Amino acid sequence: MNKRALIVWGGWDGHEPRQIAEWFAKVLSAESYDVEVSDSLAVFDDATKLNSLDLIVPQWTMGELSKERAEVVSEAVAAGVGIAGLHGGMCDSFRDNVVWQFITGGNWVAHPGNDGVEYTVNIRNSSSLLVSGISDFVVKSEQYYMHVDPAVEVLATTKFPAVNGYHSANGQVEMPVIWTKRWGLGRVFYCSLGHHLDIVQIPQVTEIMRRGFLWAGESRVDARNRGETVEMYRTK
Repeated sequence: MNKRALIVWGGWDGHEPRQIAEWFAKVLSAESYDVEVSDSLAVFDDATKLNSLDLIVPQWTMGELSKERAEVVSEAVAAGVGIAGLHGGMCDSFRDNVVWQFITGGNWVAHPGNDGVEYTVNIRNSSSLLVSGISDFVVKSEQYYMHVDPAVEVLATTKFPAVNGYHSANGQVEMPVIWTKRWGLGRVFYCSLGHHLDIVQIPQVTEIMRRGFLWAGESRVDARNRGETVEMYRTK
């Protein structure tokens, strides 16, 4: 039986959410996923449906998510539905929803210099197959300054400042670009690249996202191999 993925797109059109959702649908279909693409957050009302999935791919920038819908997503991911996304489509999705930010592992706060900043993505030396064989590469796009959960495993970074600004007074810092974390039984994958479709289509970015999707979609298998159940993580 094929695995099932739900791609949810919407919010600010400047991030080309429909185009990126369609690109991701092709990537997942090529990996034998049955893919549903939705342009409505109402899909988060159906807890039974969400729990039947293997993967959720959010591509929604600057929207609003109710407490109830956030809880449905939280419970689905905790029960073993993977979640994976990029750029503002996942970590600038719902600025007022701290549950969403807790699940995803970080939130956008700035992109000094706006679009067109040239910077290097530095792949961390890691045993993770998610970045194995991928070398450092240069992009010219928005460079995301993130507030990041200290629980994440960082797989790639970039150096700030690339352009001058008030943040420059702090000196050079390494900012996470790609990370993973867990939410209950669910695997969480994020990449801060992807301002427009052309950035997503950079071969390294598409490959990183493909690997991230497949990794997150194995959450339930990973949980079974670990002998874990969601009850182990529920608040007593």
